[in-house]
Amino acid sequence: MTQLRAAAPRLAVLVLLLAAAGWIFLNRDAVHPEAIATALQGLGVWGPAIFVLLYALGALVLFPAAVLSVAGGVAFGPVWGVVLDLAGATLGAGAAFLLARTLAAAWVQRRAGPRLARLVAGVEAQGWRFVAVARLVPVFPYALLNYGFGLTRVRFWPYLGASALCMIPGSMAYTWLGFAGREAAAGDGAAVHYALLGVAVLALAAAAPRMLRRRRAAAPVQ
Repeated sequence: MTQLRAAAPRLAVLVLLLAAAGWIFLNRDAVHPEAIATALQGLGVWGPAIFVLLYALGALVLFPAAVLSVAGGVAFGPVWGVVLDLAGATLGAGAAFLLARTLAAAWVQRRAGPRLARLVAGVEAQGWRFVAVARLVPVFPYALLNYGFGLTRVRFWPYLGASALCMIPGSMAYTWLGFAGREAAAGDGAAVHYALLGVAVLALAAAAPRMLRRRRAAAPVQ
């Protein structure tokens, strides 16, 4: 009985996450940026808060973050879309990290496989700096990365701060692409500027770690 009570929180979280993942799978044809944006706009003043919570839930069930970021641009525009995307992504990153550290370690280890060893080694060598680089250059999927970092020894607040800061370029890029798509569909030719900006931000973020490494290598030894 004691073991059952101890396992109850894990089972409850697992059931909720499986239910959410099952709903997304059964309604996958309807879960796309335009449909999400339309549903959010129909919620009125509650739309932004629901979107942030939806983004965080998506992170927990491994739903593609890019789809939600694009939906944020479609629903809320190029400014508030970025703010809400980043809020949801940060909340989801923190929730998945804590869930992995407290309840879901075995599941994450099975899911991540050999990639987890790379995360652990990177954090051991560089700490929160590795978190920053991993966010800027998304070699690992966003949702799985959140869980994976929960199994490393990086502290929560440095992890969350580095994640929030270094997810800004991705949030800007995908939000602007979503907004550009919405405006282009409405016949606004100026929307192409946001699309180009989004692509440029993604390219710059991907190149930033390499540029920093080259700069450090070229710096004179004191």
